[in-house]
Amino acid sequence: MKVIADPRHALARGLSGIRAEFAVPEGFPPDVIAAAEAAAQRVPADHVDRSARPFVTLDPASSTDLDQAFAIEASGGDLLLHYAIADVAWFVSDGDAIDVEAWRRGETLYLPDGKAGLYPPILSENAASLLPSGPRPAVVFTVRVDPAGAVRLDGVERAIIRSRAKLAYDSVTADQLPPGFDDLARRIQAAEAARGAVRVDPPEQEVVMLPDGGFDLAFRPRLASEDANAALSLATNMAVAALLQANSTGLFRVMAEPDERAVAKLRLAAEALGISWPAEMTLEQLERRLDSAEPAQARLMLAIRRAGPGAAYAPFRAGIIPWHAAMAATYAHATAPLRRLADRYVVQAALDVANGRPPSATVQQAFAKLPAVMARSGTLSGRIERAVVDLAEAVLLSGEIGATFPAVATEADDKGAKVQLCALPVVARVTGTGIEPGARLDLRLAAVDVPGRTVRFERAG
Repeated sequence: MKVIADPRHALARGLSGIRAEFAVPEGFPPDVIAAAEAAAQRVPADHVDRSARPFVTLDPASSTDLDQAFAIEASGGDLLLHYAIADVAWFVSDGDAIDVEAWRRGETLYLPDGKAGLYPPILSENAASLLPSGPRPAVVFTVRVDPAGAVRLDGVERAIIRSRAKLAYDSVTADQLPPGFDDLARRIQAAEAARGAVRVDPPEQEVVMLPDGGFDLAFRPRLASEDANAALSLATNMAVAALLQANSTGLFRVMAEPDERAVAKLRLAAEALGISWPAEMTLEQLERRLDSAEPAQARLMLAIRRAGPGAAYAPFRAGIIPWHAAMAATYAHATAPLRRLADRYVVQAALDVANGRPPSATVQQAFAKLPAVMARSGTLSGRIERAVVDLAEAVLLSGEIGATFPAVATEADDKGAKVQLCALPVVARVTGTGIEPGARLDLRLAAVDVPGRTVRFERAG
């Protein structure tokens, strides 16, 4: 973690500028607020009572928009994962003011000084959120997980649940979790390894707002509890995807492998970070060796995540198997409907199909339109995230003008090269000729433009 010295509050002003530049919504229109207040009063009527089942949630400590709760029970040698998902469709009707605004937004946008939610807080952080403050409507997926980690959907139902506890990644203890939690996570992770999946979940480089109004540039490592919880979500999403694919419908998450050129750049990045990568070792083999607790390796994990062609959404197409290379499986997004628009429709389709009904025409039409909507919102989210990090790096380096930093060129052309600093997770551009990929350079920080979120390096000497 790097505490950013910012006595003139340039970072706070910069964040305000980012919000304006990218038109980040501030609040919700009055008609959307009014519709959400009315929806929050809806009394569940199509839900069975599962409030006796001991559900809990596990999220970052500060989260209040809780999409998922879970309970686990044994069934012979199998484990049954009861995965409750916020029943957003119970509160949001197709074509109403809330729905129209959600289609405009696509997903929740996160900035250090606050988020712009997909749905108004009265829903996303209250009535629809699976908080332990009372009963909540949910869609419960019962996923059977065998000893080898294979998953299958046993049933889907609308239900009333009551969370017993709001658990946090950084403080949860084993006795607070359902029996079987660790075993279930191990089964899912073992199945991933067996099918050759390589999910890259590096620590997140993030800008964190402090209680006193200052900011830290944090490199937050993933915790074991976070990885285990992700396995539960993965199991559910894979089971949902299999159900929908078998019934010739659905919206899937797809991703191709990094190409040869991307892998070559990653080898240069590894060299810059001092990470050994023998020529005979594949990218997949390297990824299995990386440790997110080591800063240099964590930075390479981030580079690997950014090197691929990126994930996208694709609706069902006859004769085509939707494939996610990192998961080595057919995969869908169903477990975060409070934060992603697409998940609401995947949940609705799964609920229908599992209960012998065809998905509605509205859901099928949504599957055709959602890839473009989610691509737009995902691009916007990525640009905002990059702008925030660029701003933080500019503020962080603003007092280092004239200092020299070792770096390695990762790409080069006739105008210069893209370089990665060896000691900091900073990628920059330097002009000049005769620079070859892999070349080691000493760079002098020549200028920093905090409002423009840029830094300029020159070759030293």
